[in-house]
Amino acid sequence: MTQDTAADTAKPNRRRRSGGRAGNMRGRGPAIVQPSWHLPEYLDNPIEPLTGEGVEKVHDAAMRILEEIGIQFLHDDAIAILRREGCTIMADGVTVRMGRDFVMEKITTCPSRFTITPRNPDKAIEIGGNRAVFGQVGSPPNYSNLDEGRRTGTMKAFTDLIKFTHYFDCIHFQSGYPVEPIDVHPSIRHLDSIRTKMVLSDKVSHAYSLGVERIEDAIEMVRIAGGLTDEAFDATPRMFTNINSTSPLKHDWPMLDGAMRMAARNQPTVVSPFTLAGAMAPVTLAGAIAQQTAEGLAAIVLLQCVRPGSPAVYGSFTSNVDMKTGAPAFGTPEYVRATQMSGQMARFYGLPLRASNACAANFPDAQAAWESGNSLWACTTGGVNMIYHSAGWLEGGLCASYEKFMIDCEMLQQMQHYLKPVGVTDADCAVAAIEDVGAGGHFFGTPHTQDRYETAFYSPFLSDWSNFENWEDNGSQRTEERANRLWKRILEEFEPAPIDAAIVDELDAFVAKRKEEGGAPTDF
Repeated sequence: MTQDTAADTAKPNRRRRSGGRAGNMRGRGPAIVQPSWHLPEYLDNPIEPLTGEGVEKVHDAAMRILEEIGIQFLHDDAIAILRREGCTIMADGVTVRMGRDFVMEKITTCPSRFTITPRNPDKAIEIGGNRAVFGQVGSPPNYSNLDEGRRTGTMKAFTDLIKFTHYFDCIHFQSGYPVEPIDVHPSIRHLDSIRTKMVLSDKVSHAYSLGVERIEDAIEMVRIAGGLTDEAFDATPRMFTNINSTSPLKHDWPMLDGAMRMAARNQPTVVSPFTLAGAMAPVTLAGAIAQQTAEGLAAIVLLQCVRPGSPAVYGSFTSNVDMKTGAPAFGTPEYVRATQMSGQMARFYGLPLRASNACAANFPDAQAAWESGNSLWACTTGGVNMIYHSAGWLEGGLCASYEKFMIDCEMLQQMQHYLKPVGVTDADCAVAAIEDVGAGGHFFGTPHTQDRYETAFYSPFLSDWSNFENWEDNGSQRTEERANRLWKRILEEFEPAPIDAAIVDELDAFVAKRKEEGGAPTDF
């Protein structure tokens, strides 16, 4: 941990607050107005590109992949478990074939919805059903802002982005590292990173399944932060992990090992095949979704064999590549359709669904906005329960942008406002108000308007609705420039989540002990 970051997190403020408070960017009050913490709910029917027959065809294709082709599991314990369960292990010792009846039987033990409770139970999140929850960008090696340009990740940038994650109430959980802090040695990086996440924020947190030590250390630190016994930790979900298959058709050792350890402790795993159509998956959407389904269900079946009833999530990351260059593309029409189709498959299997707010743009510009807008629309219309990378993602996941984080949170607040139910009481239908105003009048000064004007419409914190002359008089600031001012205001007023000093001491003692032991083994 760098000296500045250690000083920033060593003395946590114990006053309780909830993200931003009423204010505006021009004044010196709190930076923004934002709605209070809540978990959005889908009220509209999802968009379903596939007919019922189409869902059955994709399901049958996925089952044929599992039965006739098989999935590689590069983990001896996983192979032993699946052999014990009656799966066919091929001559290479790693390819597993499993029958469809076995698959469908095993996934029935996986809960269709569950709750993850962090150290602050008021920030518990429900996964599944009609709920939607959003997490920030995770895992890029670089960060950028208008002041510094694009740089390799640091613990300072990591800390800033965790502060944004805690500040915004439209962000419900901490995804993976919002930027990889390259300036901390990889053997101890997870210790400093998780400590920072635990102390600055009280939201649900992710941990990486990258071998034994990193996941076991993360589990112990979440347990300590929650003030929990081992029994209390195991009794209900407290954290989660995400694993990606190595598409096509392979699950690697580090992620399998971490996921199995999480399942044994009753903690959720999101299984997200990285199936880019045209590269790691068939060029057709139906083929890509069939492969995604087979890879995802294979791992979920394994986790149900480890501990029946342990929570798991069907992850969708199917998009396409630019066939001219091979580069991944996101926020495309194909991504929208693939996400909606994934929603159909997740509901068919009775599993929660994860997808992402992804874009391929290299700068927080119009391209970034329309690609992220498409991605968020795909998630909303597809009924996605966990939306990863909701704020800050650029360059296909290679960069976390401070300004894009602000822009995305504006879009998230608008999307979450869109999901609010529409009132249809007599007062909402407003016949009496219409009668009072009559032909040719206006509604500005009516009691009906005056009683509701403060909350009737969404009020943006980043959009500029002034006319051209006023915009020009105020410096002609573009969206990314306003976002640059905003993130600086947020860092100025940030207050960490309250946490007991004794818990911080226990966390620090654990971190110090594990550092003395060498942390996690690395190649250098």
